[in-house]
Amino acid sequence: MKLATLKNGSRDGQLVVVNRAMTQCIAVPHIACTMQQLLDHWHDKAAALQGIYEALNLGELDAIVFDPYDCESPFPRAYHWADGSAYVNHVELVRRARGAEIPDSFWHDPLMYQGGSDTFIGPCDNIVFPTQEWGIDFEAEVAIVTDDVPMGCSLEQSKEAIRLLMLVNDVSLRALIPTELAKGFGFYQSKPSSAFSPVAITPDELGESWRDGKVHLPMRSYYNDTLFGCPNAGLDMTFNFYQLISHAAKSRALGAGTIIGSGTVSNKQGTDYGTSIEEGGVGYSCIAEMRMIETIRDGSPSTSFMQFGDRIKIEMLDSQGNSVFGAIEQKIVSE
Repeated sequence: MKLATLKNGSRDGQLVVVNRAMTQCIAVPHIACTMQQLLDHWHDKAAALQGIYEALNLGELDAIVFDPYDCESPFPRAYHWADGSAYVNHVELVRRARGAEIPDSFWHDPLMYQGGSDTFIGPCDNIVFPTQEWGIDFEAEVAIVTDDVPMGCSLEQSKEAIRLLMLVNDVSLRALIPTELAKGFGFYQSKPSSAFSPVAITPDELGESWRDGKVHLPMRSYYNDTLFGCPNAGLDMTFNFYQLISHAAKSRALGAGTIIGSGTVSNKQGTDYGTSIEEGGVGYSCIAEMRMIETIRDGSPSTSFMQFGDRIKIEMLDSQGNSVFGAIEQKIVSE
């Protein structure tokens, strides 16, 4: 099943069911008006929505044209947004670029922070900042959305709690991170509002590409219309989504609609550091990772962070070349 949220002038938008080809959609206010309302009552409403989805795919319903530019992020706001760092290769590169070793604990104890979730950016909306000196970067990630999760949940309970998947552009302000982390109190200003894919999907939409709590498809990032990275999200993922959920729920219950991100998708590519698209590799899912490679290899970075006017597109295609979630397509603009 594919779901989206259309802009309608309200904070939470209008929930719609989207057909598999993502060409048509239909509102379902008699079942649920918003995505959060659906998650709050998933067990009572999912079957009815599935029936509408099947009829929509058969062309049996009076639907409207689906346009990603009319979309909010599937959740325009959420009660809980936590981002992990499941690809330890990415973390290792960050530390090696500054001459630090990675602690052994990073391989068995996930990194995670709780980000701001009161406002998310629409998947095709501009990213607006007052200055480009903050080191604007994109981060291409996968995210899951949970049902209610009890505190101290098992991996099996985590597996059963996943309701939806989305793509993420976890916007980061790299120039603000060092000072903020040096305070020892975590991210805040350096992690502004994120954006999610136009469409959220149920795991069954991925078929065999969803297994072991991972999405086994390439994460494609186009920076100013040029392919920047296509690492496989199922490779080098040290912690799967079942483990990330269990980690998040260690000391608290998670409410329905909790969003958990994978962190930047990163492949080691059979090398010490990874390889760019230009060098025949699968590239990277953020500019920072390319700059880390340049620092390790050349002594200093040569690729700049995003400037006003730059564009980013993040998308995932299935084995037949069809877009799975729709594309995040955004431009950096001045306030």
